[in-house]
Amino acid sequence: MKAALLHKLGGPLAIEERPQPQPAAGEVLLKTRACGIDGTDLKLLDGFGYAPELPFVMGHEVAGQVAAVGAGVNEFAPGDRAAVYNFLTCGACPYCRTFREQLCPQMGGIVGVLDVAGGYAEYVCLPAQQLIALPDGVSYRDGATCCDAGMTAIHAVERSGARLGDRVMVIGIGGVGSIVTQLLAAAGVKVLAVDSDAAKEDWALSMGAAVFLNEAGDDLAARAQCVSEGIGVDRVIDVVGLAGTMSAGFASLRRGGRMVVVGYTPEPFPLSGKELAQNEKEVVGSRAGRRDDLRRCLELYAGGTLRSIVRQTYALDAVNEALAHLRAGLRGRIVLTFD
Repeated sequence: MKAALLHKLGGPLAIEERPQPQPAAGEVLLKTRACGIDGTDLKLLDGFGYAPELPFVMGHEVAGQVAAVGAGVNEFAPGDRAAVYNFLTCGACPYCRTFREQLCPQMGGIVGVLDVAGGYAEYVCLPAQQLIALPDGVSYRDGATCCDAGMTAIHAVERSGARLGDRVMVIGIGGVGSIVTQLLAAAGVKVLAVDSDAAKEDWALSMGAAVFLNEAGDDLAARAQCVSEGIGVDRVIDVVGLAGTMSAGFASLRRGGRMVVVGYTPEPFPLSGKELAQNEKEVVGSRAGRRDDLRRCLELYAGGTLRSIVRQTYALDAVNEALAHLRAGLRGRIVLTFD
């Protein structure tokens, strides 16, 4: 099979022929039909966040068609369409038992990120429990984006506790931010979309944002005050995670407001204990999503609540071009397709 391999951090991926895996007992061989690429892939290339053993096949947003099943697999059959939940969790720890499996400290790997080969290849072999049926009417491309951007957005919105009529600032209108914006708008929330790229204004408004802000730092906080009658926003969801975005987001919160940090970078966030305590503000983290978040995202696409965020597709042979495009910035999501 053809696969794109990372041999050296910071270097280009190499397109190579690799042996096609065969499913063992309890496993499924999935023919890759689509694989999204996002900021996590750029972090891997840059050596930040995770450190897989090289050479490695990246790609953690995978959707495809079952090609073969191993012994004991009854829930899937060849020809079935499926999306991949990328965390291989233990199923027995306190986090797994309380539906917070994305925090499992005993993971067996993360598909396309750590220890488990991902979807930058024509086939991927995984435990059957990692697959979730792709509903009729949901394309492989959109199903793939649900495997990270979608489930991450659903989990972040839930962590925010946003309610009907709230004002929520969403910082970063890429893949995750685009779905967060759609979810909030569908729930009757006024979304203030923020991005450093002014060209994303039309895109953000088409996703359901009420206001687009292209400011940073103190200016962003001042703009947030203007559009909220001087009170501040109820919630902030930061999908970027730079020191500047987190500081501006925190300053934009009303008293008693909550900021959800989804994106992360090497930059630290200087937090004022006085402002945190006296104004009862909250800062919470949000890591990816749970298996059920992926399932719910697929259902929302199937029901028409969510619209596609896929803006560009590339073939596997052009994966380095696709990654360069991602690094340069874009609206929505890039997906590798295997037609």
